[in-house]
Amino acid sequence: MGRSLTSKPVWKNYQVISGHSGWVRSVAVDPSNNWFCTGSADRTIKIWDLASGRLKVTLTGHVEQIRGLAVSNKNTYMFSAGDDKQVKCWDLEQNKAVHSFQGHLSGVYCLALHPTIDVLFTGGRDCVCRMWDIRSKTQIHALSGHGNTVSSVLTRPLDPQVVTGSHDSTITLWDIRYGKAMTTLTHHNKSVRAIAQHPKEDYAFASASTDGNIKKFNLPKGDFLHDMLPQQKTIINAMAVNDAGVMATGGDNGSLWFWDWTSGHNVQQAQTMVQPGSSDSEAGIYALAYDVTGTRLISCEAGKTIKMWKQDETATLEI
Repeated sequence: MGRSLTSKPVWKNYQVISGHSGWVRSVAVDPSNNWFCTGSADRTIKIWDLASGRLKVTLTGHVEQIRGLAVSNKNTYMFSAGDDKQVKCWDLEQNKAVHSFQGHLSGVYCLALHPTIDVLFTGGRDCVCRMWDIRSKTQIHALSGHGNTVSSVLTRPLDPQVVTGSHDSTITLWDIRYGKAMTTLTHHNKSVRAIAQHPKEDYAFASASTDGNIKKFNLPKGDFLHDMLPQQKTIINAMAVNDAGVMATGGDNGSLWFWDWTSGHNVQQAQTMVQPGSSDSEAGIYALAYDVTGTRLISCEAGKTIKMWKQDETATLEI
């Protein structure tokens, strides 16, 4: 008897969306799953129809590239963060910025909305993660302790409610009641640029660093679980996980790898293709997001394009 094999559908690029005139640095999906937004080095935010990829709206107001986006599931607000030190709140009924949160001393690299309370977290080059009250528009805490840029932040309803990753190679778990660090994880040897958690499992998260290492940790204490293997061997800028436990990671070299969340094994390696007229250096993937159903993946790239990926049921990998 031969050994039994399980087959997994292959993720394939099915659409390329053009419209930005600079590197596409950030992405967020509308909770109703009708549209998604992207932020770019061209200083614009664009809102796209998720089903067709058609451009709906272009928003201007930032004066540097936009590195972070988040869409509220409670109201019509979208939030953006950029290299111009600005954190903006946009009212999508009016398609205009209605407030700026002032306080960062340098470029803002990441942001995340708290899942249950009206609080926004932003992290940046000033080495601080700032916690903002959305309703009063005031800063609640400046979470300080990192020794370099805060480049990734993840929020959850349980303690620790905020986890940050930094270019200082560490990950910090925070107590947001007191604005203090609870635990600092030092397992990475290089900058931590991306953090992700399973949308349905709130007791673990994964982190990726610029040496291609991806590690998984338990929560609430941050115990190290295991490495994802093998190494991607590139600077990993972005990661996302869907309900089915498929984790995607995007690298500076245009590699898009897919992983099994539970086992930590790599199940597929894809390579994004640069557009005609672009150089190989424009293959980099800077942001990733699944749609709400987890059946479509959006990649944002240095080649000024956005790519849509889905599983091809006719092509399978034997693993």
